[in-house]
Amino acid sequence: MYSTILTELDNGIFSIIINRPDKLNALNKTVMEELSLAIDEIYNNDEIKSALVTGAGAKSFVAGADINEFIALDAGAGAAFAQMGQDRVFTRIEHSPKPIIAAVNGFALGGGCELAIACHFRIGSTAAKFGQPEVNLGLIPGYGGTQRLTQLIGKGRALEMMMSGIMIDAATALSYGLVNYVVAPEELIAKAKVVLALINSKAPLAVAKCITCANAVFDEKADGFAVEIEAFGSCFATDDKVEGTTAFIEKRKPVFTGK
Repeated sequence: MYSTILTELDNGIFSIIINRPDKLNALNKTVMEELSLAIDEIYNNDEIKSALVTGAGAKSFVAGADINEFIALDAGAGAAFAQMGQDRVFTRIEHSPKPIIAAVNGFALGGGCELAIACHFRIGSTAAKFGQPEVNLGLIPGYGGTQRLTQLIGKGRALEMMMSGIMIDAATALSYGLVNYVVAPEELIAKAKVVLALINSKAPLAVAKCITCANAVFDEKADGFAVEIEAFGSCFATDDKVEGTTAFIEKRKPVFTGK
């Protein structure tokens, strides 16, 4: 079905592997189109409970975008290029009702860093390196990087990365709060799946509401507290709330159905 990505569904966890190792998994038009289709699967396939995104090979998660596709773009085409990517891929990842995490196995640069930070959180291998080096090309991040990186690590650190083009290693990313865990390369996917399996055992509708409410923190048009109150109330109308509270009282593990 796909030519630039690999996918696998295992115990409710949908793995997306960007598979251009000879190009350090750089994003091009085909990769973006196929990522959009894979995100459709996440949204629409009830067997998928959560997802992880990673890169093929040992060197790179995604080492930026394919620069050859930038050469002929003028201002209008450049803006349209960024808008398409944000609308079809990055924003949809951020707002997915099912958790999507990045398992960063190597270079996450430019659009690759933006892909990682669009995910709900990140796990890095000790080989992971993050950067927004677009200034070296006379450009800036265009897939939400200026916004999400600032939200995640603060204005000063984000501006230093964006204005200088420096890369940070996994240990620094952990200290910045950019990744939740750093593990050995051979443990990366297993760690991601352990974390997702734990999340998958919880009430799916409640998990989705956690994502909605956390995203509302950064939405200037939203009253995050009002969003939380509405979401909290809506949980009381679910079968999962009945199951969760009953299981707690009966001292057993709940069996959630997502209803």
